[in-house]
Amino acid sequence: MRERITIRPEVHFGKPCVAGTRIPVQSVLELVREGLTFAEIIRDYFPDLAPEDIQACIQYAIDIVAVEEIHLSATP
Repeated sequence: MRERITIRPEVHFGKPCVAGTRIPVQSVLELVREGLTFAEIIRDYFPDLAPEDIQACIQYAIDIVAVEEIHLSATP
């Protein structure tokens, strides 16, 4: 799955994109958040994507959250 997401400084200021496209992972995730099906995302927004590309975007977000360090401070 990782080969489906690329980060290149010259594309979208280094934001992660679907490999071989200029489609930002964030844009795909926003459509998933809105409740669109993979088929709707592909048909209506990004016909160059495959369902595996959308799955890779979701997995990328999961991977980022998994390694994120969270620092909680006690509130008085």
